[in-house]
Amino acid sequence: MDKLISGLSWLTEKVGRTVSWATLLLLLLTLAVVILRYAFNTGATALQDSALYLHGAVFTLAAGYTLKHDAHVRVDIFYRRFSIRTRHWVDLLGTLLLLLPVSLFIAWECWDYVLASWRITEKSAEAGGLPLVYLQKSLLLALVVSLLIQGIVELWTHSQALFGRETAGCPDETNSREGDVL
Repeated sequence: MDKLISGLSWLTEKVGRTVSWATLLLLLLTLAVVILRYAFNTGATALQDSALYLHGAVFTLAAGYTLKHDAHVRVDIFYRRFSIRTRHWVDLLGTLLLLLPVSLFIAWECWDYVLASWRITEKSAEAGGLPLVYLQKSLLLALVVSLLIQGIVELWTHSQALFGRETAGCPDETNSREGDVL
């Protein structure tokens, strides 16, 4: 089981690091759109669509990576004052009772939406837009996969910390978030 969890964690890390480079491309595309519009007074719908698609890809594909590195936005009013054991409980229960059900709900609700888009190979309604709207909508399912993969890793990690042996990646005194009060 440790090899599977390690492989899933590696996959999350690799996808997140790879997708992070897309932010540079996103910046360059946006810069190109702005320069074309304001310096040359011309539009570039395909470039704008590309930036939009890339923006969606960065957020959906890197969601698991963000979760892995505990970088999602949350209110730490109480959490940061909790003991390490209590943090493991909060993270375990949050993953089990919130993350996994919400991810599965998103998958259930968007499945037909994505399939309908694929059935008609949906294209941009804008003249000159990219003909890949169905791929963009598929990112909703990629979000679910990203979160479920890392959710499994989180369940295992926190379960091991609470009921088994400590595993790498568990928050402890040397791996706490900056500014946390232990």
